Amino acid sequence: MIKKLIFAIGFMMAISISAQKISDKEAVNAVAEKFRLAMISGEKSDLESLILPELTYGHSGGHIDDAREFVEKLASKKSDFVTINITNQTVSIVGNTAIVRHHFYATTADAGKAPGDVTLDILLVWVKVKNDWKLLARQAVKAVKAEKKK
Repeated sequence: MIKKLIFAIGFMMAISISAQKISDKEAVNAVAEKFRLAMISGEKSDLESLILPELTYGHSGGHIDDAREFVEKLASKKSDFVTINITNQTVSIVGNTAIVRHHFYATTADAGKAPGDVTLDILLVWVKVKNDWKLLARQAVKAVKAEKKK
C-alpha cells in the first residue's frame, strides 16, 4: 500500500511539473506576441512593461542598444515596423529562463529612410520575474538564404 501511495504522489508531482512547463511555454508565446505588437505600435509604456532595465538588444548589423535606446528608437519612429511576421518559433524553458528562436519578416518605414523589408533570425532571452516574463536579451542575425538545389 505504501508503494502505491508513493508512486501516486510521484506521478502527481510529475504531472504538475509537466503542466507548469506547458503553461510557461504558453505564457512565453503570449508575451512574445505582445512584444511583436508593441514593436509595431511603438507605444513606450507597452515596450517598457515587457523588458528588463538591463536589456541588451543586438541588431544584425552589430549595433547593440540598451533598454533606453531600444524603447526610444521605436517610440520616436526612428525605427518603425509597419508589419512583423514571425514563423518557426520555438520556446525552450530552463528554470526561470526562456529561450525563444524564430524567423522574423518585417516591413519598415524608418524615419528618414526608404521603406524596406527585413528578414532575420532572432534569439530572445526571457526571464521570469515573479509571475511575469521580461525580455533580457535579443540578438538578430541576417537570415541565411537556402541554397538552390542543383
